[in-house]
Amino acid sequence: MRNVYVLTLAQALSASGMMTMTLLGGILGSELAPAPQVATLPVSLTILGLALATFPAALLMQRIGRRRAFIASASLASVAALVVALGVVERSFVLLCSAALVLGTNLAFQLQHRFAATECVSPGQVSTAISLVMVGTLAAAAVGPQLAMALKDLVPGHEHAGSFLGVAALCAATAVVLLAYHPPASRSALGDGGPGRALGEILRQPAYGVAVLAAVVSYAVMSFIMTATPISMHVHDQHSDAATAWVIQSHLLAMYAPSLFSGPLIARIGTRAGMVWGMGLMLACVLVDSSGRDLMHYWWGLVLLGLGWNLLFVAATALLTTTYRLAERFRAQAVNEFAVFGTQALASLLAGPAIHALGWRSLNLAAVAPMLLLGWALLAWKPQRSKNSRM
Repeated sequence: MRNVYVLTLAQALSASGMMTMTLLGGILGSELAPAPQVATLPVSLTILGLALATFPAALLMQRIGRRRAFIASASLASVAALVVALGVVERSFVLLCSAALVLGTNLAFQLQHRFAATECVSPGQVSTAISLVMVGTLAAAAVGPQLAMALKDLVPGHEHAGSFLGVAALCAATAVVLLAYHPPASRSALGDGGPGRALGEILRQPAYGVAVLAAVVSYAVMSFIMTATPISMHVHDQHSDAATAWVIQSHLLAMYAPSLFSGPLIARIGTRAGMVWGMGLMLACVLVDSSGRDLMHYWWGLVLLGLGWNLLFVAATALLTTTYRLAERFRAQAVNEFAVFGTQALASLLAGPAIHALGWRSLNLAAVAPMLLLGWALLAWKPQRSKNSRM
């Protein structure tokens, strides 16, 4: 489990930095953007960078190994964070957006930490390894926003530039920690090491389709609502930036705090039940968000959204790892990541125009449609049990 703990620490450091963009991207965009409709563009470009880097990241890891690829990506992210700080000082929306795109590519590598962890444990420990790495993100959710706010006045006269100097330091520390990660040469939690099947054969598996759809819905719905929240709260409803930061931090904690128990829970109740409970909590978010726009409406809605996301995403990832062999892992994972984060990028890009055109209540109601599609897929899916997994 040593590698899993190293990856957990790396996740904590890297995610602490990335959450600063989640918290401040929309606010900085509102200050620097030439038009309010593109205020969420920095956050959206971060997600777009993630989506565009999924296949290149998988190919690079396959070619040079996960360890070197992880370290190179974290180092590049440190430089990009310095460019964001420069963009704030120069009041350059172009610099902010360009660096946000590069920071997004680091996310494509950071999110592979969970797959790397599953390769270091036995099949029965897969969901626990996934949840342990996500506990690292829990630590980031607790520390990242507070660090961003603590450093926001570090550069006199340029609010929030210091926050991204902190991001640069955290990404550099991530690269140093990953020097201690040494992936196993032959041991894997992914089943037998037989020859890989054609990609089409892997994708046609019903379980693979359900796993990808569940992950897509979890991230798309979460990103659509979360990206619009700072705009709705701070710009439209005049809640303070401190209140907005509290709601976003609470949401991030709710996303990752369940990782302390969600892995073993899903191993016990099965991936289908985990998905159903996750989707139910996300629907509850929509109900709360649609009922009002006071501070506690936002808080409860975003907390429910985070809890639902965790169960749905951990269950989807655990199911995905049962659908491919060792030789197939990079291709199968890359297709999943591209589908998930490509859709998330689209959802994030749509969030800015949607919050201005539709308003908060209608934006939330629009998020119900993909959850209904997932509900239909879960009803139609006839899982085949295996000795190594609960479905």
